Amino acid sequence: MNDGKSTQTDFRLADPAQFARNMAKVFEQAAQIARHLAETPPNPQAAFEAQVTPAEQVMKTLGAVAQSYASDPQKLMEAQMKLWASYGELWQSAWRKVLGEEVGPVASPERGDKRFTDKDWQQNTIFDFLKQFYLLSARWAGDLVKDAEGIDDHTRHKARFYVDQIANAVSPSNFAFTNPEVLRTTLARNGANLIEGLKNLEADLKAGNGRLRIKQTDMSAFELGKNVATTPGKVVFQNDTFQLIQYSPATERVFDIPLLIVPPWINKYYILDLNPKKSFVRWASEQGLTVFVVSWVNPDEKHGHKTFADYMRDGFLTALDKVLEATAAPKANVIGYCVGGSLVAASLGYLAAKRDDRVNSVTFLTTQVDFEKAGDLRVFVDQEQIEWAEGRMKDRGYLAGRHVADAFNMLRSNDLIWSYVVNNYMLGKEPMPFDLLYWNSDSTRMPAGVHSQYLRECYLNNRMAKAQMTLDGVRIDLKKIKLPTYNLAAREDHIAPLPSVFRLAENFGGETRLVVAGSGHIAGVVNPPDAQKYQYWTNEKGAATLEEWLKGATEHPGSWWPDWLAWITPRSGKKVKARLPGTGKLKAIEDAPGSYVLVKAE
Repeated sequence: MNDGKSTQTDFRLADPAQFARNMAKVFEQAAQIARHLAETPPNPQAAFEAQVTPAEQVMKTLGAVAQSYASDPQKLMEAQMKLWASYGELWQSAWRKVLGEEVGPVASPERGDKRFTDKDWQQNTIFDFLKQFYLLSARWAGDLVKDAEGIDDHTRHKARFYVDQIANAVSPSNFAFTNPEVLRTTLARNGANLIEGLKNLEADLKAGNGRLRIKQTDMSAFELGKNVATTPGKVVFQNDTFQLIQYSPATERVFDIPLLIVPPWINKYYILDLNPKKSFVRWASEQGLTVFVVSWVNPDEKHGHKTFADYMRDGFLTALDKVLEATAAPKANVIGYCVGGSLVAASLGYLAAKRDDRVNSVTFLTTQVDFEKAGDLRVFVDQEQIEWAEGRMKDRGYLAGRHVADAFNMLRSNDLIWSYVVNNYMLGKEPMPFDLLYWNSDSTRMPAGVHSQYLRECYLNNRMAKAQMTLDGVRIDLKKIKLPTYNLAAREDHIAPLPSVFRLAENFGGETRLVVAGSGHIAGVVNPPDAQKYQYWTNEKGAATLEEWLKGATEHPGSWWPDWLAWITPRSGKKVKARLPGTGKLKAIEDAPGSYVLVKAE
C-alpha cells in the first residue's frame, strides 16, 4: 500500500456478530425473492416484451465483429498484444505506487463519468487498479469495434452501442465488493444496507409485476396540478388526439400574436411546466405572451390506426385553428420540441404547399428534420428491428410506455440505470425526490401507426429531408418554408445530437437563427434565467459547417430564454388586453393540467 496512510480508507467491520446476523437475513431475503421468481409461471410474452431490441440482433451484430477478426488472425493477435501491453503498464504503475512513488494514471475516466468520484477510486491502490483495469478493457473492446474491417457503418454503430452497454453493466462500480463506497457502507452498517436494498429490489419487482422497474425518484412526492404542472390555465378544446391548454395571463396586456407550443408525444408536456421556478410556460406568460400547449393523449388500442398525417391534421393543424379561434388573432407563433418539432416542420411544409400563412414564426427546440446524423437512437432503427417493433404493436395498437422509457434510459445507462442499482439495492437508499425524474418516469405509449411511420419515414429513409414525405396527398418540401426560424440545439444532446439539429437550416428556405445551449436534451432547454446555470452560444455571421460555426461562436453565460425573448418579441405584434381562458369562442372544459396528462402508461 502507499506509505501515505492518511489517504487510505480504513475498511473495518463495525460489529462482526451483528454483521453475521444481518448477512443471514440477506441470504434469507435473497432466497425468498429467488423462490418467488422461480414459482412464478414463465411468461414468454413478458420476456419478449422486456427486450428493448431483439436478442438475436445483438448476437448477430457482435458476431459480425468477431467474424471480421476471425478472418484476419494477425490483426486479432496485434489487438490482444496491445491489450496485454496496457495491462503490463498498469501493473508496473501499481507497483510503483505501492512503493510510494507519485504515479500518474494509465487510464482516467471520461469527463462527466460519475461512477468513480469516490475518493478511494483514486487514493486506494486496489480500487484504483480495478478502475484502471476496467477502463483499459472497456476501451480496448470499443477499439475492437472501431477497427473492425468489412462491416457497414450501421452495424459498427450498433456493435459499439452494445459493447458500451455490456461494459457499463460489468463496471466494478456496480458490484458490492468492488465499489469502495458500498463496501465501506456495508462494513460500517454491518450489512444493514443490503437488507434495505433487497427490500427495495423486491418492491421494484412487485411494481413491475415481476419485471424489474428501477425506481429513479420518490413518485409519491409529486402530484400533477399540486406541485408539478401548476401554472394556472384551462383546457379549452379536446378531441381524441390532444387537449389544448390556454394559460392564464400574468400581465394586464399581452402581445396580440399568441404562442402555440407543440411538445413531443414521446413524453408528457409538463417538462415545460415542472414547477414555478423551472416553468418555461409560466415564464413566457410573465413576458406578456398568450401561451397555448398541446397535451397529447396517452394512446390505447383505439388509437392504433392513427398515422403521422392524423397527428398533423387532428393534432397540430387543429390546435392552430383553435388557438386563432380563441384569440381572434390572424396568426400564431409556434414552438416545436423534439418529435413535436419534427411534426411541426412537416406540417409547415404542408401549409406552405397549401399557401396557408397563418403561422407567423417557428421556434424549434432540439428538433431533427434530417436524420442522417441522428445519433444512438439509430441503433434501434433498421428494417429488421422496425418489423420486430411493429409485431409488438400489432395486437395492442401501441408500444408500451416502459419500452420507450427503457430505450431512452439505455442511452445514458450509467446515469439512469446503474447509478440507481447501486443507490437503491447496494447502498439501500431511497432515491431523492426530483421533479425531472418524476416526469421521466411518467411514460407514454406510442400509437402503432404514428410510431411505425415516424421510424420509417424519418429515421430509416430520411424522407422529410429528401422532400419525399407525403402527408394527406401533399409532398412535403421544407425548402418552401420561408418563416423566421429560431433553432435551439443542445451541445451535449444524446437524443437530437447537435450535428443533426445543425442541419435544420440547410433544409429550410427562410432565415434561421441557430443558438446552441449548454448541457443536454432536457437541461439545455429547461434552463430558467434565475438559475444562472450553463451557457449558450451564438454566431451572428453564421457558417456553412458546424465546426466553423462553433469556432466563430460567442459564449454567453446563463439561459438562452432571454435571447429567444428578444427574437420573438418583435414578431409578436402589438399589445392588447389580456385574454382570459374560456372567455372567447372556446369555453373552458376543465382546469389545467387537464385529464389527458393524468393517464398513466404501463
